[in-house]
Amino acid sequence: MSIQEKFQGNSRFSNFELLAQSIVEGYMTGIHKSPFHGFSAEFAEHKIYNNGDSTKHIDWKLFAKTDKLYTKRYEEETNMRCHIILDQSASMHYPFVNQNPGLEFNKIEFSALASAVLLHILKKQRDAAGLSLYDQTHSFYASEKSSERHYRMLVNTLEKATQSSSQNTITKTYEVLHQIAEQLQRRSMIFLFTDLFQSDIEASKLFEALRHLKYNKHELVLFHIYDKTTELSFDFENTPKRFVDIETGNHLNLFPKNFQKKYNAAVDSYFESLRLKCAQYKINYVAVDIREGFDKIMMTYFEKRQKFL
Repeated sequence: MSIQEKFQGNSRFSNFELLAQSIVEGYMTGIHKSPFHGFSAEFAEHKIYNNGDSTKHIDWKLFAKTDKLYTKRYEEETNMRCHIILDQSASMHYPFVNQNPGLEFNKIEFSALASAVLLHILKKQRDAAGLSLYDQTHSFYASEKSSERHYRMLVNTLEKATQSSSQNTITKTYEVLHQIAEQLQRRSMIFLFTDLFQSDIEASKLFEALRHLKYNKHELVLFHIYDKTTELSFDFENTPKRFVDIETGNHLNLFPKNFQKKYNAAVDSYFESLRLKCAQYKINYVAVDIREGFDKIMMTYFEKRQKFL
């Protein structure tokens, strides 16, 4: 039984919040079975000791268990602000789950659920969270708050985002990101979920917008969401197929195997250029295959949070 089937009723996500909570708890259970047993499940209570830090708050009991030095951090030091940005453009509603046996989520479902997972962790750590959604416009914005009511509203908004799709519309991500950047006033950790589909002409404009998101000392993590099987490997049966651009409606008829090698080379080059460009602008780039689960999302979060505080 898949992770989603455990919580699925009449709709694909009848228990969206409970599903996110289950994913987090499963990850935490794995952490405690690892060599890091004894490390706080909240992760907010400790920070890795660096040379030059005061030795006053070193946790010697934790050192005895892990053979690593951590310093205690107190509640007033651990709270942070986090803003999640979710691309809900038409291309994010690919692949079609009913046409891909064994596939649990499409890109928007995976990203919305990953966002809900982060929200669950943030709530447990009493951090303030905000949310932005966009397609061809900046369709939703909520500033960072930490109340229970606020978190429930954000999770409900994410669940609804998986159900709507703007067909045959062009999303200019860079325009929307500039708008969001203008609304983020206080220093925050920003998580952006997008499949990064845009024309070559818009690529430079996109990175200007990403740099704008880093303005005012924000920390930006770019989760590049994709389906490795179809979008990266181009793994299709070699029968005549029609490939349709969800955002423009344009289509091509071809035999996949005749173009697979050329396609693979082009996509590999594109991914590498994204990594290099992000490195140039000091943007945390994380490529995430929707078929590999949520561990990479949570691992990235905990790693970046320790460095951010």
